[in-house]
Amino acid sequence: MDSPHGAAVKAEDFGLKGPRGWVFRNIAIDAAPGSITAVEGPSGSGRTCLLLALTGRMKPTAGHAEVGGHRLPRKMAAVRRIAALGPVSGVNDLDQALTVAEQLREGALLQRRYEGPIRALLRPRGERRASAAARIEEALAVAGLDLATLPKGPRTSVRDLERLESVRLSVAIALLGDPRLLALDDLDLKLSDAERAEAWSLLRAIAARGTTVFAVCSEAPQDIPVVRTGTPAKTPDAKPDSAPDTKTDEKTDAKPETDAKPADTKPDTNAKTETNTKGTDDALAEARRA
Repeated sequence: MDSPHGAAVKAEDFGLKGPRGWVFRNIAIDAAPGSITAVEGPSGSGRTCLLLALTGRMKPTAGHAEVGGHRLPRKMAAVRRIAALGPVSGVNDLDQALTVAEQLREGALLQRRYEGPIRALLRPRGERRASAAARIEEALAVAGLDLATLPKGPRTSVRDLERLESVRLSVAIALLGDPRLLALDDLDLKLSDAERAEAWSLLRAIAARGTTVFAVCSEAPQDIPVVRTGTPAKTPDAKPDSAPDTKTDEKTDAKPETDAKPADTKPDTNAKTETNTKGTDDALAEARRA
């Protein structure tokens, strides 16, 4: 697994409006390659949807963003090829019915099937297995998950993992594709103070390898830059309920992996101007159907 060159992430007046109002809006980002950025905000303020938009999996409706030189929303497919999702509840949940080894093999198989070069599919089966095993081993090392410490080793059921172990497993699967951008949701959910410190140490190690990291959390360490959702509009005299400028949304490289209906529907002219919890729920519901 090669150390990736991180993707610079820039955004200005970035937003997404659904049929019930703004999911998130007025987001400004300037993240250097190999940096860590925390995303904070009240529940329902669009934190998860912001991650999905920045990784090319949800279509924004306002402002613009650029990830690794690829402009959103026109280059969503290109962004998806260089960005990976760590744990995002309701979007890429781990399969509780699998063992850890099975989950890793499935992740490696999907990575090779959908993102690997065609020539890799033509290699002898033994060579492919050895290559996948090596990639899994390295990804586990970077994610800090030692299978030997699990109750039943690689045969431990995913449902029996502790919360931090689940995070590490999801991160390891995401790293199999050598992403330039890694996005994680609810990083510190249900973690003790000591476990939170471990989780942030993990992200620092990943960023040190060159990967740009975005993580939703309740409270970031003091040295981590923060982007906040649910903040008031920067231009109070603007007309928030008018139709957003969607000129850049007219063409995209390919249909996004997640359904972009929240961005394509007509805005609700009666929507409240503040961040709308129901709007976030609508957007995530569409993402889950993909």
